[in-house]
Amino acid sequence: MSHKPLALTALIVTLLVYSLRALAQAPEAEQLVAGMEDTLWSDSNHGRFTMRIESEYWTRTLELEAWMDRPEYTLIRIHAPKKEAGIGSLRIGDAMWNYLPKVDRTIKIPPSMMLQPWMGSNFSNDDLVKESSFVEDYTHELAGTDDSGEVPVYRIVSTPRPDAAVVWSRLEFRVREDAIPVSVAYYGERDQVVKRMTYDQIETMGGRRIPTRWTMVDADNPESRTVITIESIEFDLPIDESLFSLRSLRNPQ
Repeated sequence: MSHKPLALTALIVTLLVYSLRALAQAPEAEQLVAGMEDTLWSDSNHGRFTMRIESEYWTRTLELEAWMDRPEYTLIRIHAPKKEAGIGSLRIGDAMWNYLPKVDRTIKIPPSMMLQPWMGSNFSNDDLVKESSFVEDYTHELAGTDDSGEVPVYRIVSTPRPDAAVVWSRLEFRVREDAIPVSVAYYGERDQVVKRMTYDQIETMGGRRIPTRWTMVDADNPESRTVITIESIEFDLPIDESLFSLRSLRNPQ
């Protein structure tokens, strides 16, 4: 009696077992994206940041302070340079306002302007105030695994839900197994990368390991980039809801 059928059966069983183990060990795509959002922002946070906006001909740096109470509220305020100090952005739900202290004017940002650059940076209004949610607005599929580094990195392809008010045709995330993001690529309507965010310089801040440098680069102009560096941050702290008001936006304490 030939042993080839037995050997073939054994090989198939072995491959099946390893495949099932890999599937069992790999986290779900939505779980990874949710973990990434929690790593970066948690339920609430308060931090200080620098934003360096670079172009081919000039560079400018802003010093920012930001508060977030997810999912409803975000407040960002510029402290320096002097000519832009006091400018602020406030989000309450799906509404956003900018305050310009030089003219003492509060401007409501229409939904059509949420993807416009914030203060001339490569980050849009939506990127900064996080009106949209990766978990709620997209469906997620695990598309690959890179085991070459210190921890596995998963590639996730995210497509908009039918009723989501987003403009990206898809997003591609690379997220580490420990929920620390590596990069995200934003695809436009022609299915081409419009811009890409990379995360690095992982440090312990606010009691957790997070990437402290976030770099957004335009795909069609690598000379144009914006780098956000986290100087300090606290997570899961109680924030008085009155902070997220038009009165507070106009009159910082």
